[in-house]
Amino acid sequence: MSSVHDLHHLLADGSELNIVCHNNPDPDCLASALALGRIAADAGIDERNILYSGDISHQENRAFVNLLEIDLKPFDAAALQERSEDSLVAFVDHSTPGANNNVLPETAIDIVIDHHPAEDIDARFVDHREELGAAATILAEYVEALDMEVEDMLATALLFAIRRETLNFLRGATAAEYDAAGFLHDHADLDLLQTLSTPSVSGATLDAIATAITNRTTTSAVLISHVGRTSERDAVPQAADYLATLEGVETVIVFGIIDESIHLSARSPDPRIHVGDVLRKTFADVGSAGGHHDVAGGEIPLGLFADFTTNDDSLLEIVEQVITARLLAELDL
Repeated sequence: MSSVHDLHHLLADGSELNIVCHNNPDPDCLASALALGRIAADAGIDERNILYSGDISHQENRAFVNLLEIDLKPFDAAALQERSEDSLVAFVDHSTPGANNNVLPETAIDIVIDHHPAEDIDARFVDHREELGAAATILAEYVEALDMEVEDMLATALLFAIRRETLNFLRGATAAEYDAAGFLHDHADLDLLQTLSTPSVSGATLDAIATAITNRTTTSAVLISHVGRTSERDAVPQAADYLATLEGVETVIVFGIIDESIHLSARSPDPRIHVGDVLRKTFADVGSAGGHHDVAGGEIPLGLFADFTTNDDSLLEIVEQVITARLLAELDL
C-alpha cells in the first residue's frame, strides 16, 4: 500500500493541485479535501483548488462550508483536461472518473484517497481502504504521520467529518476512527464542533421528511418510502436516517425526484442484507448505485419516465410503482 511519504513526494513534484470533490459533497469529502490541501501546502504547492459540482444543499453541509471558511470553486471539466503536466488531480471520498462526479472518463487522475467500495482504481497514488468508516480518518493519519502543525479549523473539520460519517461512531467505525478522534480532539475547537452539530433545518427538508413518513410501506422489516419531488437533495438521506429508527424496521430505502434525477438512499444494520449490493443490482441497468453493507445511495436519470407524462403527479406515481417493484423483486419480497 502507498504511504503518506509517497504522497508527499508526489505533491512536491507538482505546481498545482486540483482536489475534485464528488457531486454534492458532504463533510467527509470536504474535510478530506481541506486536509489534502494543507498537506499539499506543506509539500510546497501554492496553487490549490477544491472543486465541486452540484449543490451544497444539506443545512449541515452549508454550515460546515461557511463556518470553516472552505474556499470552494465550481468544477470545469474542460479546464481539468487542459491543465499542465505538473498540475495534479486528486479525488477524495470517491475514486472513479464519471461516477458521482462530472470528470470525463478519460481524465488521468494522480491521487485517490477513498473508503467506498470500488474496483480497478487507476491513479499514481492510491489509498483505498473499504474497511474504514471515513475518508477523513485516512487524512487525519496523514497529518499526524507528517508531524504537521494542526490548526483548530482543520482538526475540527476532520473530527466532525469522522463523527458525522460514522453517526457518532455507531456506524462502520473502527479502531482507526477512535485513534484519529483521539489525536484530533486536543486540537479541535469544541464550541465550533457543537455549533456544526446543531444546524437549523429548512422547512422544505422537514416537509420532505414528513412526506416520507406518510408514504412509508413496510414488508418483512423492509421499509420503502419516497419524499416526492423536492429541491432538498439531502432530505432523502435524512429521511432514511430518521425512518431507520422506527421500531421493527431493519432496512430502509427512500427515494425522491430532484431536478431530472431520482435519488435513492438506503440504511440497514441487518447483516443479512447488503444494501450497497441491493441498490447496485436493482438499478445497474438504468443508473449509478451502490455503497456499503449498511449505507448506500444512488442516482437514476428520469429518462424514459419523463416521456410517459408531463404531469408531475402521474410521473411520481409511475416512478413509485417501478422503483418499489424493482426493490421488492431484488429483495425477494
